[in-house]
Amino acid sequence: MKQRNPKLAALLSIIPGFGQFYNKRYIKGSIFIIFFISFISVFYQFMNIGFWGLFTLGTVPKLDDSRVLLAQGIISLILITFALTLYVVNIIDAYRNAEQFNKGYEIKDNKGRMIATWDKTFPYLLMSPGIFLLIFVVVFPLLFMCFLAFTNYNLYNAPPRNLLEWVGLDNFKSLLTVPIWKTTFFNVLTWTIIWTLVATTLQIGLALLLAIIVNHPLIRFKKLIRTILILPWAVPSFVTILIFAAIFNDDFGSINNDILEPLFGVAPAWLNDPFWAKIALIGIQVWLGFPFVFALFTGVLQSISSDWYEAADMDGASSWQKFRSIIFPHILFATAPLLIMQYAGNFNNFNLIYLFNKGGPPVSGQNAGSTDILISWVYRLTFDMQNYNMAATISLIIGIFIAIIAFIQFRKTSTFKDEGDI
Repeated sequence: MKQRNPKLAALLSIIPGFGQFYNKRYIKGSIFIIFFISFISVFYQFMNIGFWGLFTLGTVPKLDDSRVLLAQGIISLILITFALTLYVVNIIDAYRNAEQFNKGYEIKDNKGRMIATWDKTFPYLLMSPGIFLLIFVVVFPLLFMCFLAFTNYNLYNAPPRNLLEWVGLDNFKSLLTVPIWKTTFFNVLTWTIIWTLVATTLQIGLALLLAIIVNHPLIRFKKLIRTILILPWAVPSFVTILIFAAIFNDDFGSINNDILEPLFGVAPAWLNDPFWAKIALIGIQVWLGFPFVFALFTGVLQSISSDWYEAADMDGASSWQKFRSIIFPHILFATAPLLIMQYAGNFNNFNLIYLFNKGGPPVSGQNAGSTDILISWVYRLTFDMQNYNMAATISLIIGIFIAIIAFIQFRKTSTFKDEGDI
């Protein structure tokens, strides 16, 4: 039997489909040729304008809309990436088909070949709608935001009246050098980190303490207690936040009027004093966040075999030793990824910051409120100040920061390390 040359098949596939014709896979080769001809004929003009717009962002003010050109350029990048991926698949497919023929693995029956092809492509067909939505609902907006971070798009330079320009890293330099941006950025970043670490750690610590107490053999009515402790999680968070905003109100809030002032003679300005506003926000987040973590820890504690505790009792282990050697390792192993998500979620917890007092009170000399975290500052820059380029710049920094921290933490967790052993 005459052998086929895999390298020649791959080389012929530089013209899509020709490698398949060489391998006598005429239907597949025809599909590749039809697809690439159709792709070029349908999208050539669109991508031509798209790439021109991506590089120039327009040349005629009031006629060229830089935002539309930027969006069209990004879509062109996605389309060309998709086409290049299929182009590479076409070359690899021709090479592998030739190899399979030489090894005698090729299915010669046309019906069997079609069934094998269908079996291989069916999972991808099922995933294609989800991938399409992922690209245009998630990837496209993210790319658009990333590109805006390198332009001069703001209220005073808005299309279509003006054309946008590529400014390189100027926005990042301004964030670190211009006094108002530098001061605001580092103050907001510092508070964001403190807020994330303190609020999340407290809610996790409270949940762990309550879960251990409720799981203790001497505690009765466990189901009732667990139900009560999970109730705050059942109420929609925005409703709870609005209720707390009323309770902490400086004028008519029950915290001051009914508790602190009558009993202790003090009435902190919860909404107008930066320190007390931060204390209130941390307390509210602990209330909102601990029920979910409590439910997680309760499930883990119930899954720990009683044999472990009996063995520890026989060895004379104290309660602290049981916690350190049995309870804590089990909880950390089972819930570490979810706990990391709690930290990441609070880092971007826009709802609480905005609904409680819209990031206030204001601070002299900076364009963010005293309780604004990075994500609420981005919202303020986008919708209040229409400073889209700086909002995109800060969003890009937030994404990179969270991705790096999450990756490092996942790498250090035993869940990630032991995944291959499960």
